[in-house]
Amino acid sequence: MRKVAVIGCGGSGKTTLGRRLGSILDAPVTHLDVVYYDDDWNTLSKEKFAAVQEELVSAPAWVIDGNFASTLPIRLKAADTVIFLDLSPLTCLLGIAQRRIRHGGGQHDAIGVYDRITWEFIKYVWNYRRTMAPRVRKLIDEHARHADVHVVRSRAEANRLLDRIAATHRAT
Repeated sequence: MRKVAVIGCGGSGKTTLGRRLGSILDAPVTHLDVVYYDDDWNTLSKEKFAAVQEELVSAPAWVIDGNFASTLPIRLKAADTVIFLDLSPLTCLLGIAQRRIRHGGGQHDAIGVYDRITWEFIKYVWNYRRTMAPRVRKLIDEHARHADVHVVRSRAEANRLLDRIAATHRAT
């Protein structure tokens, strides 16, 4: 396990899991929100965003967290492990609320937290499992057949997965 793509809805815990996994694996962690948005919430062009990811996945080890389905195939093709956080909408909305309380709104590059709550974002999170998750599953099926894929459906399951990875990594 050297190249890990962490995918999931906003508020699912991608950033937290990614940071913990990077620490366990001693691998660099990239939070795609930090790459995609600048301090004024401007975005990279699709071409530049894809080029940055192509460069990131060429490294010998990495953990990259972010959904961004338009460029997901780049990460999936290069990953040896995919972790898809498929948590309930209520859990994700609670995660967003907890993040806001913990970090306040705005952007925190150092910890990979980009918090901009809009009505559109709340609707996206609420409908993610119905609208976005099937697309993500299809992309995983198409581009990550070679990878070890973990579909995680709860925070407890995510913690158990991290514990197993840590135990396996210590043993090697």
